Amino acid sequence: MMIKKIILTSLVCLSTAIVFAQAKNDSLAYQLERQKINNMLDQRALKFGQYDLSLSMHTGIFGLQTKKDIRRSNDILMDIVKTDNAIYRELKILFDYTVFQRTQVQSHSKEAEKSNLGFMTTINRLRTQVDLLKADAQKQQQQQENTKLKFIIALALLFVLTLYLLTRKSRRVA
Repeated sequence: MMIKKIILTSLVCLSTAIVFAQAKNDSLAYQLERQKINNMLDQRALKFGQYDLSLSMHTGIFGLQTKKDIRRSNDILMDIVKTDNAIYRELKILFDYTVFQRTQVQSHSKEAEKSNLGFMTTINRLRTQVDLLKADAQKQQQQQENTKLKFIIALALLFVLTLYLLTRKSRRVA
């Protein structure tokens, strides 16, 4: 009984350790993805600063913007849009990854629950079998004791009968 509990506990601990080890690896990938997105956001902030600076640049006559100034601002703005699109793609990857992690954790927990339920069912079945074996052993022991008692009674009767017959013959002879 104690061995079964130890085996069940060790199996649960082993499955928990595997889940935590996998979660550690997953969290490392998650952290790397977050760091990548944060770097992209920093780059976007720098580009927006460049865009803001380019808007304030007026290299034309009388302090007006030239076509070159406007093109430079538009190029920076297009670069910001490309960076934003890349950030959205990475965020989608990150969100998909978190959804994947959640579903994986749920499936692992369901799997562990099924395993534990299976172990509990097996333990209950084994307990029932042990109880039946104990009852059968007790019946056999009772039958054995009854057989011994009958044998002892038969031997005692045989001994008494032998004594009776011997004493009866010795009375006839004398």
